[in-house]
Amino acid sequence: MKVQIRPSALEDLARGYRFYDMQELGVGAYFFDSVFSDIDSLALYAGIHPKIFDYYRMLTRRFPYAVYYEILESEVAAVWRVLDLRRDPKSTLKSLESIKSQ
Repeated sequence: MKVQIRPSALEDLARGYRFYDMQELGVGAYFFDSVFSDIDSLALYAGIHPKIFDYYRMLTRRFPYAVYYEILESEVAAVWRVLDLRRDPKSTLKSLESIKSQ
């Protein structure tokens, strides 16, 4: 299966990168590499994760983030958001609902 990362997910990744790099230089790159590795695993494991808010949700291994994706008809795992799990769930739901209006 192919994995497609949408612009909204790339923005989330950039936001996480900046946050962790402000904590300590270099941690942002580690965050990016770790989460990207998890996203790459969707090529094999897309569809096995539970559905939350109408999207599949994969938890990342090393950071408190979740990858929200859907499987398109063309056998593509489309990653829509990569969100911090420390946020209010209402904020997460609002972020996911904004995708449908795009």
